[in-house]
Amino acid sequence: MDATIKIIMTLEIQFLWYEDCPSHEEGLRLLQDVLAELDVEADIQRVKVETEEQAQRLQFPGSPTIRVNGEDIDPDGAASLPSALTCRAYRREDGRISPLPSRDQVRTTIQRAI
Repeated sequence: MDATIKIIMTLEIQFLWYEDCPSHEEGLRLLQDVLAELDVEADIQRVKVETEEQAQRLQFPGSPTIRVNGEDIDPDGAASLPSALTCRAYRREDGRISPLPSRDQVRTTIQRAI
């Protein structure tokens, strides 16, 4: 008899966003697309950040912010930004600044977590 062992791992994904940021919807689609591409099922906890006090409490470096198992997908970038109710800027691999992380940043963080 051939026994197959399937390891089930639950990823805790937080998607933090600010309503006035025009990039949050595209950021959520990017996250969902990468999860589908990797064939990873995960519940995404969507956290709407509405006040400066909440931004400070959550250490929110801007919208959108994606955390996988508590790790920001761009930890160095997050550490260099103040917590604030604002849009976020990401530095891409080629040095360009973008309102969204690259697909590779999201993919790499998820793959490292699984």
